[in-house]
Amino acid sequence: MLTSAIVVAGLLPIAFDISAFLRHRLGPHPYPALITDSGVWCLWFLALTLGVTPLRRLTWLAAAATYRRTLGLLAFLYATLHAAVYVVFDRYAGLDDDGGLASTVMALTISTARDIATKPFLAIGVVAFVAMIPLAATSARSMARRLGGKRWRMLHRSVYGVAIASLLHHWWPLADRFHLADRFALVIVPSLLLRVLWSRRRFSTASRKR
Repeated sequence: MLTSAIVVAGLLPIAFDISAFLRHRLGPHPYPALITDSGVWCLWFLALTLGVTPLRRLTWLAAAATYRRTLGLLAFLYATLHAAVYVVFDRYAGLDDDGGLASTVMALTISTARDIATKPFLAIGVVAFVAMIPLAATSARSMARRLGGKRWRMLHRSVYGVAIASLLHHWWPLADRFHLADRFALVIVPSLLLRVLWSRRRFSTASRKR
């Protein structure tokens, strides 16, 4: 029941943006609003996903782990929308190509690759998005069993790298966004530090038992 409520609440920002776009409430150039909203919500859900483990371990809310997969998939959804908005409203809209489908795809690919090559924050964003794909694809319990618990956990620890890369991608191009990125860092950075601390403690305990 709560999972369904989280999904519905998580989809509301998309619904609001689509509604505003269709009613022309975003102005003649909707790109800035769409790219910002999708990126910010991706970071919110990444921060919430990372916050589940500290919340579970530091409080009595052990059941919070049940919703980590849902939050992670919502983060991936908004990352996908973020990438799609960039490609469609920025790269594709700027093309001057009257050829067929193959020509358009080639021109779009070249234009996107050139833009990424000249803007480091875009390259960081691409790395973060690509790294999220296997995390989303293996989020189901059946995939955890298929991969084996140890390999599955090692793979999904990369979410911390994804979160840091996403934070840099969001903050880098606009210095005035630092105050907003700082809010995400208040969750992401302590979650990462706690993970490192717990991993070191577990390693020390295992070493003493040998």
